[in-house]
Order: sequence, then C-alpha cells, then structure tokens
Amino acid sequence: MTTDTRPLILVVATGMRHYREYLLRSIGTEYRVHLFVTAEPGWEREHVTGWTVVADLDDGPAMAAVALELDAREPVRGVLCWDEARILAASYISEALGLPGGDPEMVRRCRDKHLTRVALDALGVPQPRSLAVSTVDEALEAAAEFGYPAILKPRGLGGSLGVIKVEDPLDLAERFAFVRDLTVPGGATFEVPVLVEEFADGPEVSVDAVVQGGVVTPLFVGRKVLGYEPYCEEVGHFVDAQDALLDDPEFCRVLQDTHTALGFTDGFTHTEIKLSSRGLRVIEVNGRLGGDMIPYLGLLTTGIDPGLAAAAAACGRPPALVPERKLVGGVRFFYVAEDDTTIESIAFDETALPPEIDRAIAVVAPGSVVSPPPKGTLWGRIAYATALASTVDECRAALDAAEANLKVKAAA
Repeated sequence: MTTDTRPLILVVATGMRHYREYLLRSIGTEYRVHLFVTAEPGWEREHVTGWTVVADLDDGPAMAAVALELDAREPVRGVLCWDEARILAASYISEALGLPGGDPEMVRRCRDKHLTRVALDALGVPQPRSLAVSTVDEALEAAAEFGYPAILKPRGLGGSLGVIKVEDPLDLAERFAFVRDLTVPGGATFEVPVLVEEFADGPEVSVDAVVQGGVVTPLFVGRKVLGYEPYCEEVGHFVDAQDALLDDPEFCRVLQDTHTALGFTDGFTHTEIKLSSRGLRVIEVNGRLGGDMIPYLGLLTTGIDPGLAAAAAACGRPPALVPERKLVGGVRFFYVAEDDTTIESIAFDETALPPEIDRAIAVVAPGSVVSPPPKGTLWGRIAYATALASTVDECRAALDAAEANLKVKAAA
C-alpha cells in the first residue's frame, strides 16, 4: 500500500500530447493518477502513478470490471475522461464504483445530439429546430420545413466535425453523403445518422463549466473563429477572463436550464451556444472538458485550473474557482493549402515571434501527409499558436505574427 495520501483518480485515455498534457500535468500535482490505456504509456509516465492496459477503451462494462479490481486494492475516488469518444464508456466505470458522473444515460444525452434536442425541447430550452434523418429525401423535406440556409450535422460526432451550412436543395443533396458517411475512431454510429437543423445566425461561443449537484458554474467563455465555409471548421478561439457573458443573467439561466433538461448533475461540460438575432440558441453540450486548447486559455487568462476543477468534480470535492488574473488569450490553428500535402519540414521562426506568443507548436512531423478541411477536418491541422495579452486585438496581432513566421516546406 502506498504512503502517498493524495486521492487516486482514474483517467480514461489521454489524447494527443500537444493538446492535453497540460491537464494531466495539473491533475498529477494533487492526485495520484491511474490511466486506462490500450498501450504502454510514453510521455504520460511522468504525470501518473500507474496504468492498466485494457483491450478496448470503448467497452464501458469491461473497463468497469477492471476498475472494480483496482478499487478493491486501493480505493478510486474519481473517474475522469476528456476524450469525446470515450466519455460514455467512462461513465460505466463511475457507475460501477458509485462515483460522481456514474449515469450513462446522462452522458448518452450529450453524446447523442438527437437525444440532446429531445431533452432540451421537453423543457423549452431555446435551440434550433432539428430532425434526425437517414436519407437525402428526408433531409430535403426537413430543410423545406425549416427554410434555407440549413445545417447538416452528424448525430454522434463533436468538435464541429461534419457540420455544414447548405444554401438550397441542390447544395444539400450534393453534401449529404459527406455528413452521413463521416466517421472518426471510436465515434458513435446511428441508423438515423444525420441531423437537419434550423440555421441560427450570429456568433457562436462555448462555455466550460463545472457541475456539482446539478448546479452549473461557468468558468470560461470561448469566442469561436470559424473558417472553410460552408464547413464550420473551428480555426481559432479567444477567451477573455472578463467576458460579460459570465455574468449575464439570461445566458447563465439558459446554461443552467440546459443542464437541468439533460439531467446532467455532476462533472465538467463544454456547451456551445449561438448568440443569434432571435436570442440565445443552444447548439450542443459535450460531457467533458472543452478541446482546442480552450480550457488551457482559461487557465492562462484566469488562473483557474481546469484539470484540477474537473478532477475535483469527478471526486465530489469542492473545486478552486477563484480567478487570479484578468487577461485575454487566443489560439489559432494552421493548415496546408492543398489536399494530400507531404510535409518535408515545418517550424516556427522562434526569433521572430512577439512576446505575447505563449506557445507555437508544430503538431505534425516531416513525412506526414495532410489536407485542409473538409478532407482534413481536425486532423488536417499542422500547427497551432497560443497568445496571452490584455486585449483581443493584441492577441490577434500576435497570432498573425505567428502565422507569418510558420515555415512549411512541402515535398515536391
């Protein structure tokens, strides 16, 4: 038995080092971390105290059985997962151990975007009208009812993957197959796989929040930057520690009502909301920490540690949520110009980067073959940069400089 008295938390999968190591590093300062992984860990080892190699990270009941054996040797105080494809499986572990977040149906209502719509509709939460369809004809009929432009989106994916704005029936018919057939490793599949939704205009924001006992506490608001129209690729975000939405009564009421409608009682969530000309419209809720470095920007700009906040919620402990800073952060993702580009070399000119740049990271290696959206989607990103400053404009200027000093050479 270990003499380390820190609580033991079980983390299911870790994700890419460039995007998620900051979470594991933070959690490891106050918790003993045990990983469930499908292969021996590499970079993760310095942040964890143990791991178990399991056959399938998507098999919740099987992992629950393994977790019960681990818990019998040493009590597990919480279960945490920020991998969208595995959050449902992880909830089976929490359920078996009697821990916060142990409600698979709660998580399923987030993973299945159609179930999200049904639950929000039952409580009257403002959202775009939506219908689940399986054929082009059904999609055309739904869009005719909602009007154009309309939105097509996969029912079981996240991160705006496969989300397309269509302008007319011909556009819808041409793009439907892309949405229907798009898959990602571990992604959920459905017999009725596509949602046709009413288009909501205006900017889109995300909000990362801690939920305990059904009470939602928003921590960070991310202002999305979209690109590659009509595909809704998230090419960047800005986080302002003093974003007015954090104190806006209507915004906070809708956020709380959304979680109440979903029956989401304990955990960490990433909710996306349109600030439309007709009022707030909830787009989706993800039962996990946000991606795209948004929680990291929250850490930089406020001092609130999202990894520790999520770990505390998973363990039923009070998180530390008092901000220490009031700054603005931004992230921008970079792509190649043409499909099937082979990277010969890639690097930022570090000497030319302004002091506001916090990170400038190449996420692909020489020899990688990458494409921009729509073929590349999230996996088409070749690099990213984060910036920290006093204003959005200062962050944007720094990110412009990082983009200008990213040197990419493609193989002939």
